[in-house]
Amino acid sequence: MSKKTIKTSYNRILEVSEDAKQITLPDSRYYRRNGKYYPSITYVLQYYPKGKFFQEWLKKVGYSADWIVKKAGEEGTLVHEMCEDYLNGKELNFLSSNGNPKYNPLVWQMFLRFVDWWETYNPKLIETEVHIFSDKLKVAGTCDMICEIDGELWVIDFKTSNHLQTTYDLQTAVYGKCYEECYGKKADRYGVLWLKSSKRGPKEGAMQGKGWEMYESKRSQEENVDIFKTVKKLFDLENPRHSPIFTEFRTTAKRKL
Repeated sequence: MSKKTIKTSYNRILEVSEDAKQITLPDSRYYRRNGKYYPSITYVLQYYPKGKFFQEWLKKVGYSADWIVKKAGEEGTLVHEMCEDYLNGKELNFLSSNGNPKYNPLVWQMFLRFVDWWETYNPKLIETEVHIFSDKLKVAGTCDMICEIDGELWVIDFKTSNHLQTTYDLQTAVYGKCYEECYGKKADRYGVLWLKSSKRGPKEGAMQGKGWEMYESKRSQEENVDIFKTVKKLFDLENPRHSPIFTEFRTTAKRKL
């Protein structure tokens, strides 16, 4: 059995409230804190302009768009869960006891790219799937990983998308702000571990391998946070309630004969 990875957690300055809860609805996600609701960082970023390339893609795939997005989301969730299990010392196997594949080969391949990165750089694990929030920005989220690499503190998010997106820059920057507010520790680096990269292998001076790379924004954290604040203003304009909208409906039905 694999040895459980030891985490070296820092002490929180801002504690998670007693009523803390993640609320995920079909089209939104909120985190409850001290009786108030903070939208998730990724939910806010849905209000970032999609751009012409998204519109072109939408025209190309047509009615298949929802299915493609749903399938990609499911694959991404599974890869995240596999990485979390690996970090917690669980042994993962591609084949079941009867010799049949347990995973989609593409999903397994992305997971192995994560393992390649981990074994190559041997990070010092601080936190995984850490719940963080900002009382200043009024947002919350769950960061995939906080770790140290060669003495530098990293905020890292895993991505399995076909393309890198501008919102990833904003997401990791705001995660960094939230982490600093919660733990009093300012990160040195903010990265996206992209597990669907076209990189062919290692390169001197770059953190990359076959099929993966560590992407870092060319803008500073402050610049990305400022852009996020603008997006948040648009979000607030369209969502003045600042709380999830729960819909009540019947759960049974039977025709009277």
